[in-house]
Amino acid sequence: MKAVTYGPFPPGKAFPLADDFAKIHSAGFDTIRLFELPDSALLDEAHRAGLMVFAGLRWNHYEDFLSKPAILSSARIHLAEWLGKHAAHPALAGVYVGNEIPADLVRWMGPAAVREAVEGLIDLGKSIAPHLLFAYANYPSTEYLEPGNADFTAFNIYLEEKEAYAAYLRRLQNIAGDRPLVVSEFGMDSARNSQEKQAETLGWALDFSHREETAGFTAYAWCDLWLNNGREILDWDFGLTDRDGREKPAYGVCSNFKATPPPPSARTFSVIVCTRNGGARIASCLSAIARMDGKPFETIVVDDGSTDGTAELVAGKFPDVRLISIPPSGLSAARNIGADAATGEILAFTDDDCEPDREWLVRLDRAFHDPEISAAGGPNLPPPARNEREAVIRAAPGAPSHVLLDDTRAEHLPGCNIAVRRAAFAAVGGFDPVFRTAGDDVDFCWRLSDAGHRLGFVPGAFVWHWRRPSILTYLRQQLGYGKAEKLLLAKHPGRFGKNGEARWQGFVYGGGAVRVGGGSIIYHGAMGNAGYQSIVNRMLPLRPIDSAFRTPRAELLLCLLEILQPAARRYARGGNILPPLSKPQLSQPDPTHEFAIPGDETKFRDHYLRTLLTKGWKPAGETGAWDLEKDGTRVLIATERCGPNLTRTLFRVSGEPAAARALKRELST
Repeated sequence: MKAVTYGPFPPGKAFPLADDFAKIHSAGFDTIRLFELPDSALLDEAHRAGLMVFAGLRWNHYEDFLSKPAILSSARIHLAEWLGKHAAHPALAGVYVGNEIPADLVRWMGPAAVREAVEGLIDLGKSIAPHLLFAYANYPSTEYLEPGNADFTAFNIYLEEKEAYAAYLRRLQNIAGDRPLVVSEFGMDSARNSQEKQAETLGWALDFSHREETAGFTAYAWCDLWLNNGREILDWDFGLTDRDGREKPAYGVCSNFKATPPPPSARTFSVIVCTRNGGARIASCLSAIARMDGKPFETIVVDDGSTDGTAELVAGKFPDVRLISIPPSGLSAARNIGADAATGEILAFTDDDCEPDREWLVRLDRAFHDPEISAAGGPNLPPPARNEREAVIRAAPGAPSHVLLDDTRAEHLPGCNIAVRRAAFAAVGGFDPVFRTAGDDVDFCWRLSDAGHRLGFVPGAFVWHWRRPSILTYLRQQLGYGKAEKLLLAKHPGRFGKNGEARWQGFVYGGGAVRVGGGSIIYHGAMGNAGYQSIVNRMLPLRPIDSAFRTPRAELLLCLLEILQPAARRYARGGNILPPLSKPQLSQPDPTHEFAIPGDETKFRDHYLRTLLTKGWKPAGETGAWDLEKDGTRVLIATERCGPNLTRTLFRVSGEPAAARALKRELST
């Protein structure tokens, strides 16, 4: 998606829609992003111009809307009424239900509660218009606020250095989990910079966004005309056109943009698929491989003693595939035999229940441009659920997952999506044949790491990986994983804790968008002022149940699997079903007191922070819930934007009531 933001404009200053939309289309854009819900006239004109529209729900999230339920109720009513009239319009692609809720207010209201409110708006929209796409336009200051039920992850990013921008996109790919990543705003002010600098910056941002595998890019903004909080903004110029409608150089950059193609690979690949009784699924796998880019490459199937006619099917329908039939030997042995027969420099392994993406090898190949990378892989994504059972199993814990040390380095890559240099494969002796059905990839990755090899992660190099077809086969799979963990524990005792579970150095991918929850640690920065406020979750969130199948029965079944899955693994590892007991840590929160001070736009939160710092208060910690502390008293500050030149600053004080009253008197004067 190539989008541009449009409006809102000062009253009486907008250009005719037909003229603007024709120019937008001629500049190569296919989508416009709005910050309000449009009327039929705009949607009709966009449709005539061949543009799709992402509408924006505008509501007062600049105040503490959780303590003022009428604000959120009004937003819900407005969204529902508008969708009731316009959801079927052919130009409408989706709705952003919010845009950059201020970080200080999120901290004040509580990040998890704010996230749940945003998710409620998305759920409402999906219940009325399930065919549309719904998202929340987040930004780095509240990176942890990702809604779990959005259709894609959207971030407004203003980074003016190429490598910093590219690195942050790589991080966001992991924040997004399974879902696509869209840059929902990127721009440069040509007033503080030059128009030539604006054009250059938009050019490389478009190129990096394509290269780093985003699903869409949104240029901010179409025109220098801009209305914000009821006032015309005259001191910044982010538009591709100026206030008189004249095109800037950035317009030409966007209209002439063509993504830089990846360089041709100097490496040869061998794709290796091992199967046992995979006749019902291997045709889909091999058909997907045959459609892949990156040719020429060879495809090898190792048939591990199948009795269901798998070998005959492969030989009959896929004559270009090299078929190797062996007696039942186990998964590791089959993979080693495939590697021995391969001729490629890079050995790319996947499973018979996977369907690699068309660009799988092309994207994996990019990782091997770095000579320090010995192995690389990407996500394995469950295809969209077709029924309730599939929806529950794809959301259940225990799926094969990668483990990341950082945004580009992996600690573990599943065997269904891993490519390795032949020399590195040989150096560690390939896969250990003791692992016959599972655990071989974990052992292999650990041995690679122990030998000093680096594992790279490529978020766009994904395979579709069908999960088990029934609850019973899912639980059998978890028992098999538990047996494999028992073997791993015997071979790598230092990598397991006392309870028998693996101790990962990195973060275990769960498929869901990375978001705040119980036990999350948020880096707010000193006084909550960090521009990039990241989150740490040792276990990343799991995929949610698809909204089309999210019923009380499905939720109950998922809860049951969340109990049975770890129990099955514990039983297979050591015969125990119950988890080890731990004593709950109970603590009594300190009493808090709140007050507010009204003001104008000269009295924002920063004003009061600076005032208190001059009076001996100190920052309270970069991951805590408070801004400042002094003599045992702590304070949290946030500012509501109540209207043009109208603010209301909120104070929460932990400590004795007298301290709160004294602070209010001091600041009010």
